[in-house]
Amino acid sequence: MFAKCCGFISRLTHLPEEFIRFLIIGTLNTAFAYGVYSLFIFAGLHYALAVFLSTVIGIFFSFKTFGNFVFANPDNRLIFKFFAVYALCYLLNVGILRLLTGAGMENLYLAGLISSFLVAMVSFFLNKFVVFKKEPEKQREIKN
Repeated sequence: MFAKCCGFISRLTHLPEEFIRFLIIGTLNTAFAYGVYSLFIFAGLHYALAVFLSTVIGIFFSFKTFGNFVFANPDNRLIFKFFAVYALCYLLNVGILRLLTGAGMENLYLAGLISSFLVAMVSFFLNKFVVFKKEPEKQREIKN
């Protein structure tokens, strides 16, 4: 059902189906991570710790959803590359939050939402080209 919906939206919008899957699953992952972040902010944690904890929890959720539904690569051995990408995304997220709060944005919920959107875009490209990159056909044939 999910694949059929993504295929239909892809044909309708003329956007690549992988990008459509990313938008849908990325939205789910971002909403999940933002919900966890918001819960921690509500509990009184510092934004850096809230981002850290939501990132760690979100990694496990996102690894499976990105691997299975977006990039069609369920290889669990890629988790270490995925962790590295998310470590970089964590630093980027905290950096953006620091910039936003330093510029006077006091609403950490809004700052977190803005940061989440920006980090999600960077995350897609890092996951596509670093973690779940597709090997050229010739290299795949040599390995097999």
